[in-house]
Amino acid sequence: MKASITAIIFGFAIVIASAVLGNAFMNRNKAQRTIAVTGLGKSDFTSDLIVWEARFTRNNTNLQQAYKDLESDKNKVTQYLTNKGVPNENIVFSAVSTSENNEPNYGPNGNYIGTTFTGYNLSQSVEINSKNVAAIETISREITELLNQGVQLYSAAPRYYYTKIEDLKIEMISRATENARLRAEKIAENSGSGLGELVKARMGIFQITGQNSGEDYSWGGAYNTSSKEKTTSITMKLTYNVD
Repeated sequence: MKASITAIIFGFAIVIASAVLGNAFMNRNKAQRTIAVTGLGKSDFTSDLIVWEARFTRNNTNLQQAYKDLESDKNKVTQYLTNKGVPNENIVFSAVSTSENNEPNYGPNGNYIGTTFTGYNLSQSVEINSKNVAAIETISREITELLNQGVQLYSAAPRYYYTKIEDLKIEMISRATENARLRAEKIAENSGSGLGELVKARMGIFQITGQNSGEDYSWGGAYNTSSKEKTTSITMKLTYNVD
């Protein structure tokens, strides 16, 4: 009798263990029946904000005169820009930077014996932020007119931005998601299966490069500011169950 009860218990244990193992095997197979695809959202756009900077300098052994000359140059720069249609609120001048110029002196044997003061070097920068991209581009190219007025001005290359970048990013995410879903549907269809529910979504890095520039993407996300015409892109990796 005791042997029979033991046999019955042992039999139940085998049945339960088989059921558990079988369920685990089915769940594992179900987890493996997924499709992982990567979709791309990409678009070209034109910058709608330009930032342009220039620096002008004066040199003089008399500090007071150097400041007067630099102030005169600042007035010429302001007048030039306002005559070109740039509003005063878009023109921002930095604080004046001052440094001393010294020339090294050497003895007959070539040994260093000190310096001689040769004057003061003063510089100031001007920056323009504007949505009138075309006009500021023209100004940056024609700035030599100020050189003809005696202003020692050094112009930097304009930087270009886009003020609706968040809206653009959302649009690219939508495009990338739709692109990934279409790819997953096609894979499932060609394999004789049906596309199930979305189980995982991961967004890639948002990239902005110059159009046709051949720039490399960055792990942290490229953000081109040197090109007015840009290309934006983002990837979405989606994982679907397969029915």
